[in-house]
Amino acid sequence: MDTNGMKYSVQLYIYDLSRGMARSLSPIMLGKQLDGIWHTAIVVYGDEFFFGGVGISSCSPGGTMLGPPDNVVELGDTEVSEDIFMDYLASLGESAYRGDRYRLFEHNCNTFTNEVAQFLTGSNIPSYITDLPSEVLSTPFGQILRPILNSIHIAPPGGNVINGRHNS
Repeated sequence: MDTNGMKYSVQLYIYDLSRGMARSLSPIMLGKQLDGIWHTAIVVYGDEFFFGGVGISSCSPGGTMLGPPDNVVELGDTEVSEDIFMDYLASLGESAYRGDRYRLFEHNCNTFTNEVAQFLTGSNIPSYITDLPSEVLSTPFGQILRPILNSIHIAPPGGNVINGRHNS
């Protein structure tokens, strides 16, 4: 905790990677309505932090090629100092959140933001985001697409890689 008692606002930036197509195509393809294909990032200390196929990255808020977020959720405040947070991210980037550990369905940007949100605020990100992979995989079409989709590594361009080592 910050010894000065400072509080920092923590936000969740939510992006629809499908740009609205999931809403119109999901009933046909999956037999159920999906409102989006979500990419999320944590915004704190004036930067946006996210996880993708290159590891943990940061940029100015809304600074990736995705542009401004589709939605912003206020997660609360944290008393964790920026120095402690950056040490925490470095640790995550050397272990669980290296680029080679990215898995579209099981270990992705939303897994990362949920873990970071818990660390900073004690709160989870909305369940409609964390439940999306299981919703897709619960459909026959999702099971057919799984091998193809597992090979996809999403890493929005425009970020600065904090830790991009690709160790096994």
